[in-house]
Amino acid sequence: MKNGKSWARTVLRRLHKEYPDVECALHHKSPFQLAVATILSAQCTDEMVNKVTPALFRRYPTPERLARARRPSVERLVHSTGFFRNKAKNIQGMAQELVEQHDGKVPNTMEKLLALPGVARKTANVILGVIYGKAEGVVVDTHVKRISGLLGLTEETDPTKIEKDLIGILPRKEWIDWSHLLIWHGRRICVARKPRCDECVLSDRCPSRR
Repeated sequence: MKNGKSWARTVLRRLHKEYPDVECALHHKSPFQLAVATILSAQCTDEMVNKVTPALFRRYPTPERLARARRPSVERLVHSTGFFRNKAKNIQGMAQELVEQHDGKVPNTMEKLLALPGVARKTANVILGVIYGKAEGVVVDTHVKRISGLLGLTEETDPTKIEKDLIGILPRKEWIDWSHLLIWHGRRICVARKPRCDECVLSDRCPSRR
């Protein structure tokens, strides 16, 4: 898109004004809880994850407790997030690595995070941005992928390529908030099945407005 940087800044300005209190959609009270919640959010809505994690964290509030848990118990608690066997394996494996290699603490570098079971670049970007305030990249989830495309800011469909496009046009200081803003906007206005374009603060310039 021509003038992509200018349009991206306009989007940021308007969405910040629309959602001044934007924050991470996944409920958490610690870096460990955010890491678990983000792993569970793969191919699952944040709303469903937020329904599941309260019981999970009551039972296993720390990496130490989760690392020692019986796998069937963990699977039952995360069942409704989908792919529950693999997710239970990943969050337990991550917890064990935290205990054995990091003194129970969630690492603050991309390299160390990516070495943890179940942690891909999206999860690492979420942790680095939300917990440590580090803008190492742009989180590309389903909302970011869909809405960035609708806004004409990328023509790519692969998350890695989408992230590269967004990094090229977004100010680095906004890399962290971009995903939060688009998630909020996607839930409230730019709904996938029935977008409310007549209420959208971007509709006058959005190339996909209806």
